Amino acid sequence: MNKPFQKIVMSTLAASVVLATLSACAPLVVGGAVMTGMVVVDRRTTGMQLEDESIELRTAQGMRQNLLDNAHVNVTSYNRQVLLTGEVSTAADKDKANKVAQSQENVKAVANELTVQPVSSLTQRSKDAIISGQIKALFVDAKDLQSNAFKVVTENGVVYMMGRVTSREAQRATDIARSISGVTKVVRVLDIISEEELKRLSAQTSAK
Repeated sequence: MNKPFQKIVMSTLAASVVLATLSACAPLVVGGAVMTGMVVVDRRTTGMQLEDESIELRTAQGMRQNLLDNAHVNVTSYNRQVLLTGEVSTAADKDKANKVAQSQENVKAVANELTVQPVSSLTQRSKDAIISGQIKALFVDAKDLQSNAFKVVTENGVVYMMGRVTSREAQRATDIARSISGVTKVVRVLDIISEEELKRLSAQTSAK
C-alpha cells in the first residue's frame, strides 16, 4: 500500500471510530463500535458472531438497569468471552458489573478491566478512539496479519485486543499497538490458536 493511500485509510478509520464514539451519548458502548447488523467475516463462525453481538446487547442492557448513570462501561464479546472496560465509581459497582456480565446466557468468561475512578472525559475518549483507529489501520496495512481477526478497544491509553490468533500474530499486533503514540499499555484477551489451526481456518474461508 503506498503512503498517500495508507494515510487516507488511517485517517478514514480513525475518523469513523471517533464519530462512532462521539455520537453515543449513553454511558455504555457495545462492542466498541456502532452495531450495523452486518456480520463481519472473521475467524468466528457466523453463528458465533451473532451470539457475541447478542451477548453484548444483553449485557449492556443489564448494566443500564443495575449501574448508576455516572458509570462508563464498554462491553465487548468475542467467542463468548466478555471484556468490560471503562470507569465505575466504586469497587462495589465493579463487582456488580462483573456479576451482571457473568449472569448472561452463554457467557463462558468475563475479563473485568473496569477501573475505579472518575468517568473519562470526552477529550480522552476521542484520543482513545483515534488510537484504536490508527491500530486498525496498521493491522490492515500489515502483510502478515489479518485485521479482521482482532477486536481493538482503547481506554485511557490502554489498548485491549481480542481475537483468535496465533502467538506470532499476537506478538506482531502487540508490537504495532505499542508503536502508536499515546499507548501506555497493551492487554491481550486473546484465544491463542496453533499455526495448523490457522491454516485450517484460512482454508475454510477460502472455500466459501
